[in-house]
Amino acid sequence: MKEKNAVILFSGGLDSTTALYWAKKNFDKVYALIFDYAQKHNIEVEMAKKTAAKVGVEFQVIDFPLKSIVYSALIDEEKEIPESLAESKNEAGVPFTYVPFRNGIFLALAAAFAESRGIFDLITGFNLIDTPDYPDTTEAFTAKMEAAINQGTSASITGKNFKVHTPLIRKSKKEIIEFGLELQADYSYSVSCYRGQEQPCLKCPSCDIRARAFGQLDMADPLIIRLKKEGKI
Repeated sequence: MKEKNAVILFSGGLDSTTALYWAKKNFDKVYALIFDYAQKHNIEVEMAKKTAAKVGVEFQVIDFPLKSIVYSALIDEEKEIPESLAESKNEAGVPFTYVPFRNGIFLALAAAFAESRGIFDLITGFNLIDTPDYPDTTEAFTAKMEAAINQGTSASITGKNFKVHTPLIRKSKKEIIEFGLELQADYSYSVSCYRGQEQPCLKCPSCDIRARAFGQLDMADPLIIRLKKEGKI
């Protein structure tokens, strides 16, 4: 039987780590694409490589800096990372940490990578509940990107269509962690903090959501446990 392979957008955070373990369970071989886009929290690239290696997934770091192309608090040195989830949105309701069309760019690159290798399953950790104001994490966005990929690749000729998987899209952060634990996911190297340190600031929107989720589960964050064991905090 022919192997069923997939390509995953892998940042190394909680969501994509859960998606990685889901992919390992559902596909014969998984390729992880880790994007270095000049983000302030570049530590996630190194941590993502560690997680992918630990899981036994082949990975590739894509060096695709967006610094001179788009503006976002996640990239611009002169823009401050919001101190809390409550302070994370501008007047239009779009989070300051939104990177314009980032997921569209990454999906397009993943589709090209996959098509070149005869792979038609693309996996994301997109999540709608905890990021409702991010326009590039929605089901509508995913469906239209999938359609565009199928129209703009050899799929439009061969009929061998791409599928963009979003196994976490309707789960809360708490539910994502629970799902990951069922898959035996290791979150000890999954960094979420926007400020770029391995030790979380515990204030930024991402840290806020993560801490609340582990609190709801009444369990210690595996990342914090590891950092304490290593004497880093």
